[in-house]
Amino acid sequence: MKISRQQMLEGLVSILGDTAVLRDTQDVQRYVSDWSGSHLGTPLAVVRPADTAQVAAIVRFCTQHRIPMVPQGGHTGLVGGALPDCARPELVISLERLNRVRQIDPIGFTMAVDAGCVLEQVKQAAETADCYFPLALGAQGSCQIGGNIATNAGGVNVLRYGMMRELVLGLEVVLPDGRVWESMNALRKDNRGYNLQQLFIGSEGTLGIVTGAVLKLSPRPQRTLTVWLAVASAADAVQLYTRARRECCEMLSAFELIPRIGMELAFEANPQLSNPLAEPSPFYVLLELSVSGPLDLQGLFDGFLERAMSDGLVHDGALASSGEQARRLWLIREGMVEGQRLRGEHLRTDVSVPISSIAAFVDQASKAVAEVSPQATSLVYGHIGDGNLHFNILPPAELANTSVTALLLQIEEVIFTVLDRFNGSISAEHGIGRVKRNAYLSRITQEDVQLLKGLKALFDPLDLMNAGRIVPTQARTAAD
Repeated sequence: MKISRQQMLEGLVSILGDTAVLRDTQDVQRYVSDWSGSHLGTPLAVVRPADTAQVAAIVRFCTQHRIPMVPQGGHTGLVGGALPDCARPELVISLERLNRVRQIDPIGFTMAVDAGCVLEQVKQAAETADCYFPLALGAQGSCQIGGNIATNAGGVNVLRYGMMRELVLGLEVVLPDGRVWESMNALRKDNRGYNLQQLFIGSEGTLGIVTGAVLKLSPRPQRTLTVWLAVASAADAVQLYTRARRECCEMLSAFELIPRIGMELAFEANPQLSNPLAEPSPFYVLLELSVSGPLDLQGLFDGFLERAMSDGLVHDGALASSGEQARRLWLIREGMVEGQRLRGEHLRTDVSVPISSIAAFVDQASKAVAEVSPQATSLVYGHIGDGNLHFNILPPAELANTSVTALLLQIEEVIFTVLDRFNGSISAEHGIGRVKRNAYLSRITQEDVQLLKGLKALFDPLDLMNAGRIVPTQARTAAD
C-alpha cells in the first residue's frame, strides 16, 4: 500500500523512536556520499536501527508500503552501491548502531559480531583474545563488517588468508520481506546441501541485509617482518613474488606492487613520510612475512633476499627494524590513494588477471592508454599475490575540467578491452554497484544474466532492496 512521506516518517518513528529517524537535509548529508566523493540522490530519510529486530521491523514496514531501501555501512565504497538513488528515492538503513562484539572463542578461533562493527574494532577485539582477524584495508578505521561481507572485501592479506568469503563461517540476514535468516554457526565443515550464506557474501545488499556474522580467526602472529624492495619492472616483481611464494611458503602474508609515481603521490598527501631508499626505482615491492610458531623468520628471509639480489631481481631494500618503521612503510602504500584523490578527478579501476599475465597486461594496457592520451599518467599498483591491480589514471594537468570525465571513460573502456584479452575481471574487490553495472553486464553471458535476475526475483520479487545495483532495476514501486 502506497503512503505519503509524512505517513512513512510517522511509521518509522513508531518503530524506532524519533531520534533514530533522520529526515532534515542537514542531518542526512553524511549518508549521501562515500569515500570516492560521489554524491547521488537525497534519501527519503535515514534510519538507524539498534539491533536485528529493529532492522527486520523496518524492512517489513518498507515491504508493506513498497518503500525502496538501501542498506549502508561505513561510507567507504567506490562503486555507488550504498548511496541513495537519484531517479527513485530510497530509505537509507544505516547499520552503524549495530556494533556489538557478541562473542569471541579463542579455542575455536571464531568471533560473532554485529554487522555494524568497524573492522578496526573487530581486529582489536580479536587481539585481546590473542587471536588475529586478517582482513586489512586502508579504510579499516571506518568500514564495517557488514559492508566487508556484502562486497566480499579483499585487502592486502588475501594471498595468505583469502577474501572475506573465506573468513565467514556464519551469517544472520534480514531478507527483503523482513524475515530473519539465521545461520550463525561456527562450524569449519558443514556439507548439508546448498551453502546459502555464500549467496549473500558479495551480493552488495541486493538479496538481504547482513546484521551479524561469525568470523574465522587465526593465531596472532608473534613476529612480523616488513621490507621495502626496489625492482626494475612489473615483470621482475612477478618473478620475485613467485620465488617468495615458493621459498617463504605460508609465511608470506602481503606482496604489494608500488610504482615510483605512487610513492611521490604519497609524499604529496603526507609530507612527513620519507623515502626508505636512497636511489629511485621504477617499481617497489612492499613485502611482509609473519609467523606464529618458533620458526627462524629472519634467517628464512635473509636467504631468500640474498638469492634474489644475486640474480638481479632486487636492486636495493630497506628492512623495518621496528613496528613504527613498518607502519610508516604501509603509510606510503595507503598514502598514494589519498594522493590521487588530492589531484582531483581521476580514473580508478579494480581489475584482476591471472598472476602469470600481470606483466603482459600492464605492458599492453599502458601502451593502449598512451595511444589515447600520451600526457595522461598511468598509476599501476596492487596485490601481486592475488592478481589484483589498480590501473588508475591521472588526466593531463592542462586538460579542461569539462573534458576530463569523457577522457577517463574512454580510457577505462580501453583498459577493459585489454583486460578482456586476458579473461580478467573488471572488479577484483570493489564490487559492481551502479558504477560498473553496464560494463559487467556487457561481459557476461545471457545465461548469467538470466540466473542473476532469477535469483534477485526469488529473494526480492518487489525489487525494493538495493535495486539497480549489479542487475538493472526490474520494477518501479517508489513511495511518494
